[in-house]
Amino acid sequence: MTSTTDAPGPLRIGNASGFYGDRFDAVREMLTGGPLDILTGDYLAELTMLILGRSRLKDPARGYATTFLRQLEEGLGLAHERGVKIVTNAGGLNPAGLADAVRELAQKVGVPVRVAHVEGDSLPVPEGFLTANAYLGGAGIAACLTAGADVVVTGRVTDAALVTGPAAARFGWGPGDHDALAGAVVAGHVLECGTQATGGNYAFFRGHDLRRPGFPVAEIHADGSSVITKHDGTGGVVDLGTVTAQLLYETGGARYAGPDVTARLDTVRLTTDGPDRVRISGVRGEAPPPTVKVGLNRLGGWRNEVVFVVTGLDIEAKAQLVREQFADALARSGAEPDEVRWELSRTDRADAATEETASALLRLVVRDRDQETVGRAVSGAAIELALGSYPGFHVTAPPGKGTPYGVFEARYVPAGEVPHIAVLPDGRRESLAPPVTTQPLQDAEEPPLPPSLPDPGPTRSAPLGRIAGARSGDKGGDANVGVWAVGDDAWRWLAHELTVERFRELLPETAGLTVVRHVLPNLRALNFTVHGLLGEGVAAQHRFDPQAKAVGEWLRSRHLPIPVALLETVHAPEANA
Repeated sequence: MTSTTDAPGPLRIGNASGFYGDRFDAVREMLTGGPLDILTGDYLAELTMLILGRSRLKDPARGYATTFLRQLEEGLGLAHERGVKIVTNAGGLNPAGLADAVRELAQKVGVPVRVAHVEGDSLPVPEGFLTANAYLGGAGIAACLTAGADVVVTGRVTDAALVTGPAAARFGWGPGDHDALAGAVVAGHVLECGTQATGGNYAFFRGHDLRRPGFPVAEIHADGSSVITKHDGTGGVVDLGTVTAQLLYETGGARYAGPDVTARLDTVRLTTDGPDRVRISGVRGEAPPPTVKVGLNRLGGWRNEVVFVVTGLDIEAKAQLVREQFADALARSGAEPDEVRWELSRTDRADAATEETASALLRLVVRDRDQETVGRAVSGAAIELALGSYPGFHVTAPPGKGTPYGVFEARYVPAGEVPHIAVLPDGRRESLAPPVTTQPLQDAEEPPLPPSLPDPGPTRSAPLGRIAGARSGDKGGDANVGVWAVGDDAWRWLAHELTVERFRELLPETAGLTVVRHVLPNLRALNFTVHGLLGEGVAAQHRFDPQAKAVGEWLRSRHLPIPVALLETVHAPEANA
């Protein structure tokens, strides 16, 4: 185990990208906005890997995030001047190709940098799939930095590995330093989505200036504890709520497993450490599981979408007419798609002052393995209705030819079957062994609930968001909804009131699905996993909100009987109801 006696000072790690397409200027802003040791960039998601897979089909030399190279045209020199090392997973499906491109760029702009990359995540692709990539940990990144790399490019690593790798290199942590590694995993999870940690997508957004939130910074200490902050003078906010929201995002129960360590989220303690500073401490870690997650992407088929605008009176009858006409047209064409989905969104208002607010949207989504079936057949059927359907017939955009959709699958393989190779700046290849000590992943025992409110008194129907925040997201076909209470009394009520049964009542779309609730008392939070809500995942575009981004806000808007005493005494960060 590594001693923390006379340990080096904190490692300042900043993030400049939460996804492929994030704010382009963030690299420059982070390098010039304040002191950093490491700048990370997370460019990969389940959908991104599919996009890169299709890109590589067109050009085998690609398969990486080209935006990162354009950001480096200025950022490489700034990083060199300030002594900041860059660690990114922008290598995607071709980290070696991106590493070569970075070297070419460095020569072009005259900046001497040592470039290394991590590979091994790309596994043999099963028949019918485009990509197969294991989620590697931070050991390869640590080896590259220890060997003197200035820029480290990876493929598919866990998002938190961009933090655990640099921290392990700085403090000399080994595979057995579970608590320290777990602390870094938690900090990495907070950083990974960029400005979501500094007020972006935040339930209580009205209490802060979020027009241009700054990107987050983590000050990592030798024991794995950290402080989450941001550069002085940047927008947004870092407080207990923003950090709690991100900790709940796309996680599940108390055990948060990865290839480096299993972090116990039920041990996380958050405390205010000053303005825009939140300290994370107390995180305990356990040995990682013996298996490694592998993400596979394949093309699932073709989809098309038509949005009909239905205005004024008799909305339901008009919608029913176009459904029947469309079904008849498809039947006559002899090309009926495998899946036809209709959804009527009643965005209309009675006696509306504008045409738009008098209109509802009727959304048609079709999917099939054959492009022609969802293309010409569907667009032809929609266009032919133009002069012979409901009064006021029009669509938001002309029907297209259909677009491909993807399907994401997760599998697990023994860690020993996945190579993990650090290609060092001098070209040497260092193979990293998987952790010797592992622990099969099991659900943690549910903690006891807090005492219920002794006498809640009278209730009043009000939105849940009056006393709770929420953030939601996707994991494959499952949705995650994290809910946290504002204050101890609200937590004592929420923990007993928001059961799985109540959750299903409030969100009827989940009624027929498996819903699992996890209790995290230290965060005054409940984390729900809704299995199957998103079908085959975001790339399949199964649902109106394919990544479940707004499910949490839907939940907060739902009314239920809340004790009047809570409504009058709980002070949310804003007047949000």
